[in-house]
Amino acid sequence: MQTPGPLSAEARLQTELAHGDRALSAVAPVLGHMLETTGATMVSDAVVARLRGMLSHLATQFLDLVAEANERHADPERTGKGSPPNPAAVDRVAQALSGDRAILNHLYALAMEGLLTERLEQRAGIDPVLSDLLQDLIGADDDAVAQLGMRTLAAQSRFLQTQRRMQFSLEELPAALFSRVLKRFAGTAEADAEPEALAAAIGALRQHYDEGATRIALLTRLLSTMGANRNRALDFDHAGLALFATGLSALTGQPRGLAVLACHERQGARLALSLRAAGLAPTAVERQFLAIEPTRRVPDGLAEIAPERAASLLELDRGAGDTIAP
Repeated sequence: MQTPGPLSAEARLQTELAHGDRALSAVAPVLGHMLETTGATMVSDAVVARLRGMLSHLATQFLDLVAEANERHADPERTGKGSPPNPAAVDRVAQALSGDRAILNHLYALAMEGLLTERLEQRAGIDPVLSDLLQDLIGADDDAVAQLGMRTLAAQSRFLQTQRRMQFSLEELPAALFSRVLKRFAGTAEADAEPEALAAAIGALRQHYDEGATRIALLTRLLSTMGANRNRALDFDHAGLALFATGLSALTGQPRGLAVLACHERQGARLALSLRAAGLAPTAVERQFLAIEPTRRVPDGLAEIAPERAASLLELDRGAGDTIAP
């Protein structure tokens, strides 16, 4: 009998990528279960704690507007905020949001980004707000680039502050998810508001929403100002996690949330293939692995995978990877 030979480098990477996909596809069901669980989980699991906080904060922001609209509907002369929302109503709306996989996956990626950013600051001294690359862009001769850099700096600072408080602003949602959240709101808040008040609250949110002002949009625009030098964002120590993930997403066509999660220790194959697809040489890929986590090893045989083939493998994997998009 003939014994099978060793797997090729490509087959090994595909196997590792499949293992990573299975871990990602299990995220939403596991999170959904843990979010319904009370007790020690909330204390011991930082990601779940942040998710609970963000979901509750999203619900509270909306119910505050509903209460204000309710009271204004009852008394048109009334000004100021309405009564604080009922905790039971907050829990009900937050639970409704957690039932949407796309919303939950987005918040999960943000929670992981916040935690990874803090960990990298502690371990490697990478500034979580003002990376060297962002500082360079703020100091650019082009005033428009410099101003965009300052706006991005402020947005990154706000993001980390809200992450530490386990909060998340409705106005920071991408447009597609913003619409999904509003639909969830409309379907769960009917018991807490008159139809006119509910419509007024949703209308107020739509009126003030500007996707171009969100942190992710600002990061994306700032990256685009770099033109052919966008690959500078793939120097992790120099760029920091926020710009690194934005650059990796732009250069590989992957959702940004997936690029963030590629930096997790269980996603080594995805990170290696992504960096290779973005055009980095194997030695440069190894440097990025060391910058993100010194104990991580680049998957064997990566040098045998051409950038074009790495991009093809990621594209073939896109269906599985989209389980954690955007």
